[in-house]
Amino acid sequence: MKISLAKIAEAVGGSFRGNSEKIITGVASFNEASADHITFADNKKLLKRIDDTNAGAVIVQSGFEKSSKNILIVDNARVSFAKTMALFHTPSRPDYSNSIDGICSNAYIGNNFVCEEDVSIAPFVVIGNNVVLGKNVILHPNIVVGDDVVIGDDVLIYPNVTVLERCRIGNRVIIHAGSVIGSDGYGFAPDGDKYYKIPQTGIVQIDDDVEIGACNTIDRATLGKTWIRQGVKTDNLVHIAHNVTVGENTLLVAQVGIAGSSTIGKHATIAGQAAISGHITVGNNVTVGPTAGVAKSVPDNQIVSGAPAMPHRLWLRVQRIIPMLPELSKKLSEIEKRLNKM
Repeated sequence: MKISLAKIAEAVGGSFRGNSEKIITGVASFNEASADHITFADNKKLLKRIDDTNAGAVIVQSGFEKSSKNILIVDNARVSFAKTMALFHTPSRPDYSNSIDGICSNAYIGNNFVCEEDVSIAPFVVIGNNVVLGKNVILHPNIVVGDDVVIGDDVLIYPNVTVLERCRIGNRVIIHAGSVIGSDGYGFAPDGDKYYKIPQTGIVQIDDDVEIGACNTIDRATLGKTWIRQGVKTDNLVHIAHNVTVGENTLLVAQVGIAGSSTIGKHATIAGQAAISGHITVGNNVTVGPTAGVAKSVPDNQIVSGAPAMPHRLWLRVQRIIPMLPELSKKLSEIEKRLNKM
């Protein structure tokens, strides 16, 4: 693909200095770019070296204009570079020679199936009864879609994903390979020495512009819904239990686990391997550090770390003290001996 710098500037909403007709054929990192590539520099270290890169053009933050290079000036260099990458690397659309209207003959389609235009359904996809698909939906091989599922427009689902009965998927959602949407919540009532399974009768609702990582498990609600709200992004190996709500534009990093009936606010960041206890609320704009264990609710705009989770600054003080504990214990023992003698 060949795109002029002027066309790229138009696509990302930036201005340029230099040759607007410069043809760009791809994107590359700052150190590996060649004369036909575009790259980006979003920090002082790279901006000082901007004339050293071999790139044909460089995306920079607004306010920086001094360079012998062709530069594309934007408000957010990293985001604009991501948008530029999307121009050159559009998602591949499967092409099946034995398909009718984009549905492979080796797919199984249930009764009362409804879909809009431009769908692509791969071999060995299984679709249950009363399923509705929007337009431009891509289902890769070995996907199972249960009865009464509704999937919106421009949805991309990778191989071996399962979306179980009655779940709702919004528009522009991406679900990566191996994830399970709508598995039963972990609900059992004690009955003497045994446990009686509580029927999990709710659904999972995933709103617009959500991206679900590989091998996520998102449990259906016991009653009502487990709700992944607009713009949420999850990493791989995330578990979200029944009746959890995850607020808009929240990030869940790899191996996060959220127990049942908890609520995560908007614009939160839950770092890798953090665990959130059940029936608590993590507020808006909260950051939970890696491997933290959150056992009680966290107010808005807090940063917490550790297990049990505590304010981050307090956790830093605790971490400094921990290596000193053996020596402190020894000193305390000596003091106790002296006091006993006295």
